[in-house]
Amino acid sequence: MIREKARDAVVSGARGMALAVMAWTASIVLSVLTVVSVVYIPLGIGVVTTPTVLTALREYAVKRRELAASWSGVRIPARYAPLPEPVRGGIMGRVELTNALLRDPATWRDLRWLWVDTLIGGGVAIVAPALLAEGVLGLLMGAGLWRPIVEAGGTYWFAFVPVSGQGTALLAALLGCVWLALALRFNPVLVHAHFRLTRAALAPTETAELTRRVEKLTETRRDAVDASAAELRRIERDLHDGAQARLVAMGMDLGTIEMLLDKDPEKARRLLAQARQSSVDALAELRDLVRGIHPPVLAERGLGDAVRALALRMPVPTEVTVELDGRAEAPVESAAYFAVSELLTNAVKHSGADRLWIDLHHSEGRLRATVTDNGRGGADPAAGSGLAGVERRLGTFDGVLAVSSPAGGPTMVTMEIPCELS
Repeated sequence: MIREKARDAVVSGARGMALAVMAWTASIVLSVLTVVSVVYIPLGIGVVTTPTVLTALREYAVKRRELAASWSGVRIPARYAPLPEPVRGGIMGRVELTNALLRDPATWRDLRWLWVDTLIGGGVAIVAPALLAEGVLGLLMGAGLWRPIVEAGGTYWFAFVPVSGQGTALLAALLGCVWLALALRFNPVLVHAHFRLTRAALAPTETAELTRRVEKLTETRRDAVDASAAELRRIERDLHDGAQARLVAMGMDLGTIEMLLDKDPEKARRLLAQARQSSVDALAELRDLVRGIHPPVLAERGLGDAVRALALRMPVPTEVTVELDGRAEAPVESAAYFAVSELLTNAVKHSGADRLWIDLHHSEGRLRATVTDNGRGGADPAAGSGLAGVERRLGTFDGVLAVSSPAGGPTMVTMEIPCELS
């Protein structure tokens, strides 16, 4: 236990030193560059430099968010507004990008955090290594370090202890033990406090978060309405061109059969067989249409079995792992099923993969589905590969999509939908 605490204290001290150095170097430099660049916008110079400086500021803030999560478990959301796409070149492109960056409230939160990090955050972080350093120095004083110091200049003050001999040196060593005890107890707390301060400065306010969610829900509702309208048009087209046409033809055949029953029974028999086949084809098309709207296996057996059935129809070997302790609501299951179906279709069409993997599980109040292939990689949601449509479908349920697809593969697409299982 003591060994683990000592290790944590030393690690936290090193992290505190790193955070203090960053606060008093990178944070100061970026804050000065940002202020100077923005001030010079009316002169035209700032239009050229501001996008570069603010982009560097964003990257620095993102890195500090990552450190907060990995070093202290403090998660800080990043709510940056999307930049204009595509980004134009030339001076007009710089003007457009500067305007977009300065209009984003997250930019001003980042700048506010720079000042907080410099003035307060660095001071909180430096206490952790300072406790360790003072503790070690006190022990060294008790071990005899006081002798050359005192001989060179007289009394040495260690905190409030005037070290002038072996007795006072032992008091300094005792005080050093106190500093070390405080480091064992509080160093991880100090680093955690630094990151909590970072979160207070960087995280969006409740009002800003609520505004963002309203905007997101408005966008996803519009996408859902558009998707529903497109789906209704597809169903109408499929019915008109498929089952409806076959039923009309079958009705005409039955009318002809009625007239030929007495005149030409043999031809009537052939037309009757044709009408029977038309009815079979119309029924098959209606079943396919219903399956496209909501697969029966999804309604009867749930998402796991529906995805397994989907994998069996894939032209390449597909491995499915399901860890679900219950069922989500029907709309969530339907959205997840069709999203997985679209991802599998994309992988088969575009990746050149010869093997696919699907992983479904639920944890921390989120349904997670991951589709992985061993293809050529390079998937881009902005390239019209169908991933953007999947992202819009998930957005209706406040879900998110993450794509990892380096050149050469593999491609891993992960989606998350907030939900609870029954």
